[in-house]
Amino acid sequence: MTFNPDADISGHSTRRRGRGAAIGGGAVGLGGIAVLLISMFTGVDLTGLLGGGGGAPGPAPTSEALLECKTGEDANTQDDCRMAGAEVVLNEYWEQHVDGYVAPSMTVVEGQTPTQCGTASNAVGPFYCPPEQGVYIDPDFFQIMRDQFGASAGELAQLYIVGHEWGHHIQNITGVMEQYPNNGTGPDSNGVRMELQADCYAGAWLGDVTELKDDQGVPYLEKPTDAQVKDALNAAFTVGDDHIQEQSGFVNPESFTHGTSEQRQYWFANGYKNGLGVCDTFGVPGDQL
Repeated sequence: MTFNPDADISGHSTRRRGRGAAIGGGAVGLGGIAVLLISMFTGVDLTGLLGGGGGAPGPAPTSEALLECKTGEDANTQDDCRMAGAEVVLNEYWEQHVDGYVAPSMTVVEGQTPTQCGTASNAVGPFYCPPEQGVYIDPDFFQIMRDQFGASAGELAQLYIVGHEWGHHIQNITGVMEQYPNNGTGPDSNGVRMELQADCYAGAWLGDVTELKDDQGVPYLEKPTDAQVKDALNAAFTVGDDHIQEQSGFVNPESFTHGTSEQRQYWFANGYKNGLGVCDTFGVPGDQL
């Protein structure tokens, strides 16, 4: 899914922040990438399990506005601007669907930066930090997914991932996180249901997104191709608990926190085809998740 080149995305508030030095240094093996993808979407910093990243602390992180991100063409050619464009469209979508909507902050990370939920970096992956109501994404993570885990991580897949994190923000501001607190792991846990609902929210947004237009009436995004939809489904498959655990040779459903690859693909596709009305994963019996 690509942005219309003439679409106006200048209304974003995305900022770039970081120290410019990634955690761990060097390539990450399959054991490490499993840790990274488990961390992905959780807001929990597990990078201490990876080793590396030692030494004296660097300078304090700097923050700057992405002033260069003004048009859909910028979003199509620069990963940072694609994140900024996604912010604009996500906010417009959720303003239409949540009364009293309050937008999260959006930070593009370069290297690493501290947050209230741990260190944001390309190692940890994209995440939502509830105490800050903030989404953190290092676009370099998409290349890690391609190079070290076989994901295609194209444009629509990237938007799915951003939309998933926005889904957690919606759960936070609408009280879902408070109503269904963490009750451990397992295929029927609140954590799995929370993640699958965020997948469904991302699908619902992307299913309707071509209807959203800028102030000049230009649609922000072009209709996705079949290949792009398959790419997003590939990303959902890649971050399934069973697929991640298979890399270590042992699949334990009782330790699941995000859902299987099949579930993640199903709930993304369900939202994409049928909209927000089908996204109540907490009202579905466990054997129907």
